[in-house]
Amino acid sequence: MNKHRIHFTASMTDDAQSACRRLIHQYGQHKAEEATVIVALGGDGFMLESMHRFMESRLPIYGMNKGTVGFLLNNYDEENLYERLEDAKNTRLHPLRMVAIDKHGKEIEALAINEVSLLRETRQTAKIGISIDGSVKVEELTCDGILVATPAGSTAYNLSAHGPILPVNAGVLALTPISAFRPRRWRGAILPREAHIEFDIKDSIKRPVSAVADAVEVRDVKNVKVEEAPDITINLLFDPEHNLEQRILDEQFML
Repeated sequence: MNKHRIHFTASMTDDAQSACRRLIHQYGQHKAEEATVIVALGGDGFMLESMHRFMESRLPIYGMNKGTVGFLLNNYDEENLYERLEDAKNTRLHPLRMVAIDKHGKEIEALAINEVSLLRETRQTAKIGISIDGSVKVEELTCDGILVATPAGSTAYNLSAHGPILPVNAGVLALTPISAFRPRRWRGAILPREAHIEFDIKDSIKRPVSAVADAVEVRDVKNVKVEEAPDITINLLFDPEHNLEQRILDEQFML
């Protein structure tokens, strides 16, 4: 008797929904609270949504690509799914925890699997102070924004902002400025995963800044703290030949 009880979930595209119906017909469908594994069908965006949705359940998630890029997903194949789940390699991720305080003094907490980004809201550049573990490292960064990326998210927005690609098991985070004007030569930093990062928004009324943790946006922030959440674990399953560690390594040699 197969030990895997699968809960299928799919993005709203016709292709993903059609694939989901076929897989349910072939393998059955269990309620999420009774399942032992989540199989997500879609693209990277839907995979990210699924990771947030099932984060508290701690169920492993096996994604199959029914989107475009599919960086976080396995190849789509309807055959031998039980065997693929049995052979899959587990990658453990920890999200970032963001605590933002807005101009009204309200505190908002959110989790980010890819990155926490601070972005200017108007035509004027943002001015942001940066402290690490209570020590001021950049008194005032004049920029379009700045982000903190996990290794899993280092190939997303972080890479587009010319940040470093981080191996999944390196135990570090990327701190990457977005279009920095001053100090002009500062290109960011690689921080230990235990780092406590704090951003202080300078002149926040004249130069408003929003903070974004994956899909959660907080407008008009005055202070933002970011750190890894080691108490939360996300388990992703990958076919041995398509593991996330190897994909991120290979991304560094893409020309």
